[in-house]
Amino acid sequence: MNNLARARVIVGLSGGVDSAVAALLLQEQGYTVEGLFMDNWEDDEAETYCTAAQDFLDARQICEQLDIPLHKVNFAAAYRERVFQDFLDEYAAGRTPNPDVLCNNEIKFKAFLDYALRLGADYIATGHYARTRRIGNEVRLLRARDESKDQTYFLHAVAQTALAKTLFPVGELLKNEVRRRARQAGFSNHAKKDSTGICFIGERKFSNFLGKYLPAQPGYIETPEGTLVGTHRGLMYYTLGQRQGLGIGGRRDAAETPWYVAAKDIKRNVLVVVQGHEHPMLMQQSLIADKLHWISTAPSAPGFDCTARCRYRQADQLCHVTLPDAHRCHVEFLTPQRALTPGQYVVFYCGDECLGGGVIADVGGTIMKNEVIASLPIWSVA
Repeated sequence: MNNLARARVIVGLSGGVDSAVAALLLQEQGYTVEGLFMDNWEDDEAETYCTAAQDFLDARQICEQLDIPLHKVNFAAAYRERVFQDFLDEYAAGRTPNPDVLCNNEIKFKAFLDYALRLGADYIATGHYARTRRIGNEVRLLRARDESKDQTYFLHAVAQTALAKTLFPVGELLKNEVRRRARQAGFSNHAKKDSTGICFIGERKFSNFLGKYLPAQPGYIETPEGTLVGTHRGLMYYTLGQRQGLGIGGRRDAAETPWYVAAKDIKRNVLVVVQGHEHPMLMQQSLIADKLHWISTAPSAPGFDCTARCRYRQADQLCHVTLPDAHRCHVEFLTPQRALTPGQYVVFYCGDECLGGGVIADVGGTIMKNEVIASLPIWSVA
C-alpha cells in the first residue's frame, strides 16, 4: 500500500448511489474514509418538498455498512449568501442562471473542502462523474468515462487548488457499473433515482417557489414586429427557446406553427415570441462571455480553436475563441446555435479535457470591433 492510499479522505455523501460507491471504492483502495452529509437548504416548506431527511438516513446507512464515521454540517447560511442570492439577482435581471455551477464552486469545493481540512482530511471526494490528471504542478479536469453522465460542465469553475485536493472515484466507471457495485455491496440505495432539477426547489412547482422571493410583473407578449399576441405572468418564468406554457392559441393572423420565446425586453417588460423551431431570432453563431475561469494556465494566445457546450448534455460544438483581455472572450461557432441564453455557461473542451468556461453575457455581435484576426493559433493541450 502506498502513502497516498493511507491518506484520510472525507466523502461528501448525498444519500445517492454515486457518492456511496465513491466511499466504497476508496475504502477498497486502502484510504481512511469518513463521510460527510451537507444540509444546504432550509425554509418553512423544505420538509414537504425536499428529500434531505431521507437522504441523510440513506447516507447514515451507507456509513454503518462501511463502518465509517458520518459527519453532518449545515451550510444553509453560506448557500443562501453565496449561491441563492446570485440566483435571485440573475432572474431579477432577466437572465437564466445555473446555480449548480456556483454551488460546486462555493459550497462543495470551498465550504466543504475547508471544513474537511479543518477535520484533518488530506482529500475530499464526491460522486461526480469526472476525472483528474496531474501534469507537473497542475491538475487537469477530464471528462468521465461515462460521457452520458459526465459532469465536467458543472465543475468548470472549481479552483485549481480545490481540484488538487479532490478525488472522483466513480469517474472511471459507467453508471450501470456503479449500480452493480452498489447492489453487490448490499446498499439499499442501489436503485435510487438520480436527483434532478435545482436542489432547493425539490418537487414543488418552480413558478410557485420563485414567486415567494421575486414579485411577478405580468406584461404583454409580442412578435418582433410589435403585434400583441398574449400576456405573460412575469419574464422570470420564461426561458429562451421555450415552447410550452405560452398560452398563445390559434390566431387568424398567424400560421399554426408553434410559438417560441425569442427574447425578453426588460425595459418594456415584454416577452418576444416567434414561430418556428429554427426561426432566425433563435439561432445565433456567436456569443460574448465574461467571468472567465481556466482550470489550468490561462491561454497565452489571442485566440484558439476548441469545442464548447452552452448547456449540459449538449453535443460538443466546434468554435473559435478570441480573447481581447483576461476577463472576456468572443466565441464564434462553426454552425449556428439555438437559444443561446445569457446567464448560462459556455464551457470549453479540447478532446477529453475541460479547459474552463465563462458566463454568457450576450449573444451575437462582437467585442473585436473592426479588428480582424486571421490564422490564430490553436491552443495546444498536452
